[in-house]
Amino acid sequence: MKYNRKEFLKLLGISIAGATTLTGTKTWANPKKTKVGDLTLGIASYTFRNYSLEDTIAMTQRLNIKNIALKSMHMPLESSPKEIKAIADKIKAAGLSLYGAGVIYMKTPEEVNQAFEYAKHAGLQVIIGVPNIELLDLANKKVQEYDIKLAIHNHGPGDDLYASPATVYEKVQKLDKRIGLCIDIGHTQRIGQNPAKMAERFQDRLFDVHMKDVNKAAAEGEPLEVGRGIIDIPGFLSTLKKINYRGNVAFEYEKDGDDPLAGLAESVGYVRGVMKMI
Repeated sequence: MKYNRKEFLKLLGISIAGATTLTGTKTWANPKKTKVGDLTLGIASYTFRNYSLEDTIAMTQRLNIKNIALKSMHMPLESSPKEIKAIADKIKAAGLSLYGAGVIYMKTPEEVNQAFEYAKHAGLQVIIGVPNIELLDLANKKVQEYDIKLAIHNHGPGDDLYASPATVYEKVQKLDKRIGLCIDIGHTQRIGQNPAKMAERFQDRLFDVHMKDVNKAAAEGEPLEVGRGIIDIPGFLSTLKKINYRGNVAFEYEKDGDDPLAGLAESVGYVRGVMKMI
């Protein structure tokens, strides 16, 4: 059964303020808990694109999320190996796991090489990236050389390279199995596809998920707090559980760039509530 946001909160008998707080006066019962059910929550730091790395760390901690993938404004691609390591060490010292980085665009061979060196120095498990089609063979060689996964991100309507998860899979299915997908469920819905069906169909290559919601299944669809839009979030999370998904469910909250924490906290609380119900 599909429940909307208000119905889930009523069933759970909770409020967003009780689930997570912006004042810091309440905490989760188990502050070390990193999983809800058998899914691991994460943050795509593009959410905090208008904030410093220090603020990004602090807000991620306040949400009790332990896994993060950094965007280049928080760990610049052009950084030296020493600078990259220092940022990675700062993340670790804050009690967080730097599992990935992205979205990283790769339009030249030099940018492919740069991305994998960057990932190596940061100790990443996965690059969330968008390599040009003609560079996939080179990316394949780099995955084999560095043993770092590459999760290609779909961007929906207007994306000439990888509009949908199906487009990504078609291009990578014959490549090394460490090249797969980061399914952005918002962009997938905007192109008129069901994110849950895409996750199940391409489960063997699903390495990362960008969690969000949108108000329309159309190119002009805009981001909303998770649970307020049209995406069947309970159905999607149930599918991830069904296929035994072991990557991160990373919130990429694109609304309210200058003040994202309240809407993001609501989104995180909603997803945690859903996972208690399914």
